[in-house]
Amino acid sequence: MKSSLGSAINSKAKIPFHRMLAYASTDTAGNLLYTTVSTFILYYYTDVFGISVAAAGTILLAARILDAFDAPIWGFIIDHTHTKWGQSRPYWLWMAFPFAIFFILMFWSPDLSTSGKFWWALVTYLLFGISYTGIGTPITSILPNLSNDSNERIRLNSTRSIGGMIGYFITATFTLSFAAFFGSNPQSGWRNTALILAVIGFALLMFAFLDTREINKPKKGISILKSIKAAKANWPWFILVIVFIFYWLGNASRTSVVVYYTQYNLGHKDFASILNALVMFQIIGMVAIPFLVKKFRKSYILMAGMFLAAFGQILISFTGNSFIGLSLAWALASVGTGISVTLPFAMLADTVDYGEWRNGIRASGFLTAIGSSFAIKMGSGLGGWAPSMVLAHAGYKAGAVQNAGVLSAIKFSISWLPAIFFIIGGLLILLYVRFERKEKTIRTTLIERRGELNEG
Repeated sequence: MKSSLGSAINSKAKIPFHRMLAYASTDTAGNLLYTTVSTFILYYYTDVFGISVAAAGTILLAARILDAFDAPIWGFIIDHTHTKWGQSRPYWLWMAFPFAIFFILMFWSPDLSTSGKFWWALVTYLLFGISYTGIGTPITSILPNLSNDSNERIRLNSTRSIGGMIGYFITATFTLSFAAFFGSNPQSGWRNTALILAVIGFALLMFAFLDTREINKPKKGISILKSIKAAKANWPWFILVIVFIFYWLGNASRTSVVVYYTQYNLGHKDFASILNALVMFQIIGMVAIPFLVKKFRKSYILMAGMFLAAFGQILISFTGNSFIGLSLAWALASVGTGISVTLPFAMLADTVDYGEWRNGIRASGFLTAIGSSFAIKMGSGLGGWAPSMVLAHAGYKAGAVQNAGVLSAIKFSISWLPAIFFIIGGLLILLYVRFERKEKTIRTTLIERRGELNEG
């Protein structure tokens, strides 16, 4: 009985604020680097490194095929990890350096032939993606092991999302300015910017490793077959993975063409930095979540966030050349994306509980690897690939005066295309509601089971 009581008390323990900051720094580091890639890589490849838009789209698509394999592999690795530091935490120590190095190499801009540039871009992009999964998967897989209390998980995840938003704000807002300031030409500017961001990201991941703690430490690793079994009949997990992929499809198609839209449709390329800065409105959605979940189901809040994001994107198609109108629509959509990008991470922790309750296996690595890293990379990669194909089909030529067809394609890619993805994701989350109703019962059952196992 004492062990059961101890488990119950432990599940309600408050996380110290400094530890929440340490956890938040993981997403700050991840977004400093990954947002630079997801937001600017298509533009960098076509207008700086000198790769055709079709070739750049091919690189993004090839990486998504690889993601079908590397994300679950990372999940298996984490589930099979057993160290004195825990399951997920040590990977911030082990993977921080490769993550930083491959990021720098992506933006190195070596003077190569056309085919040489293609292969350099492909290989460095793939290696960066693999290392990002090694960093990103533990960010989510550790959440179920930081606390057993759903409210604490939401607080942790909201703090982490705000940390990620800070990383996003810095890189999305100032990268173009950094690239212009830190180099004598575009190539050296991007290279030096990558060096600076990589060093900062590395330092943040070291802080995260030193100050986070896992309370749920399995006594031994989980086999690959058991990890897969944890997904058996885990329908809330399947639903959430699909919904999150559609979110990232919408978000990436939204952000990857911002520079194109401001440069070619509006004639003011630098306005892209202002729009990226307005993404900080996501914080409104992030901060509101802990209060909203006290009154509404997480499913309904996530659906509302997706629909709000879609509405804001659709408004863009009606703003014409109005910078104020565009800014308001972009900010409104950002409030919606702030909700939509934050809640699924906390909900994934609940699906880990569901898998343990349903199948007796707590495979936090595998389930969250697919639910977070795979969904992020698959969605953001295809979300970047989709507009590249739209632009290539319309006849886009880097640096040239674009014809009416290309301008219409760019406008479609920044407004209606992401809206369609957001709406589909918002409708699919309705399937999650019936599983959310079981969460309290599942959590109580798991605490009792752990207590019984400890007593035995």
